[in-house]
Amino acid sequence: MNGADLKNNGCAARFMFERARGTRDFGPAEMGRRLAFERMCDEVAFRYGFQRVATPTFERLELFTAKSGASITDQLYAFKDRSDRDLTLRPELTAPVMRMIAEQKGQIPKPARYSYFGPCFRYEESKRGRYREFWQYGCEIIGAPTSLTEAEVVAFACAIVEEAGLEGWQLNIGHVGILNDILGNLGLEGDALGDAMRLLDKGDFAGLAASGIDSTAVTNLQSLAQLNGGIETLASAREIITSMGVESEALDQLEEMLNNLSSLGANPPTLVVDLTVARGLDYYTGMVFEIMVDELGGEGQVCGGGSYKLFHLFGLDDLDPCCGFGLGFDRVLLALEIQAEKSGRSEVVPGENSGASTLAVIPFKVDVSQVLALVSGLRAGGQPVLLELRERNIGKSMAWANSTGAQFAMVVGPRDIESGQVTIKRLSDGAEANCEMSAEAISQTISSM
Repeated sequence: MNGADLKNNGCAARFMFERARGTRDFGPAEMGRRLAFERMCDEVAFRYGFQRVATPTFERLELFTAKSGASITDQLYAFKDRSDRDLTLRPELTAPVMRMIAEQKGQIPKPARYSYFGPCFRYEESKRGRYREFWQYGCEIIGAPTSLTEAEVVAFACAIVEEAGLEGWQLNIGHVGILNDILGNLGLEGDALGDAMRLLDKGDFAGLAASGIDSTAVTNLQSLAQLNGGIETLASAREIITSMGVESEALDQLEEMLNNLSSLGANPPTLVVDLTVARGLDYYTGMVFEIMVDELGGEGQVCGGGSYKLFHLFGLDDLDPCCGFGLGFDRVLLALEIQAEKSGRSEVVPGENSGASTLAVIPFKVDVSQVLALVSGLRAGGQPVLLELRERNIGKSMAWANSTGAQFAMVVGPRDIESGQVTIKRLSDGAEANCEMSAEAISQTISSM
């Protein structure tokens, strides 16, 4: 093999072992932040009465084609197993949770409140805020199709982004039933209804006119879309809808839901009632919402959901409709990182640096067995301890302790063993404190420094 072959093989090897496009690695600092955010989401979920569930990372392909159509296959990591079954890595988490409930034949306490979290996979263009492997946090409420349920779901989503410290976000909220009432009154149904919904969701009124919808109706729909504000816009919306000869029960439901949401304490920085938002998905049937942030530009939607019907796919029509949301875990973190950098905040996720301070224990010129019982006692008492595993000089060991992110260090040498006293050093500023060489005394000293 000549030099060129070696060089080419080296390049090939490096390419083979590169991280796959659209995926990311998370080091200790990033992982600590992600875990802090996940714990925070779970704490909010607990306060709202949600129970955590989990489903497999891969599912049968037909679960997602039945929900979203065969065209979604191009976006999936689909494959056949050794028994020639069509499987795919899950692209989202709602359908798997529905499948889980269907396998139990719907025999669950109702209403059920489930939360979930995990990685999802889509084969699509990879860019900032959009990844081929991404994480989703979400929830579903099953068995209580009411405006109050919808308010609970939206309030839960708002509570997560508020507790995370996200600033300047906007809640867009609407009701698919209002559009269904209007478009149904215009004689649209089936594919024509779905096409009109998608055009409205994009704000493509020229496309609506080109599709054959009456010009007066298009003008009224455009006026409806241009309403800008919160619950106060519903009076104007009612006038427009009534002028089209439509009585919309969905509008009453939306008003009730918004009043419930306010009473539940949700207080978004900006609330926009958007009566032409359809979430772009055909299975939504009631209230729909999305949470947007400016920092992410075109990928600014960090959460979306609403009321939908999926259980009919499993023959469990009596459980429809349900209500839930999917929160873009990665996008929320990205927006928080951008905002933290702008404001100079040291913490991206509130509390990510909190918790018990870590102590680096450095045995120096003593038999390590003389400190192991002490280390064990500290850990048993809840004190995080990093034990130096290499024999090296004090300078290198202290540099190691600083590099690990430990807040305190304790060198245990022959004199410390003999005297039964140790010195605890705070690494941020070099402050020191002496104490008895016992787990209880060391933990108390760290707490007081």
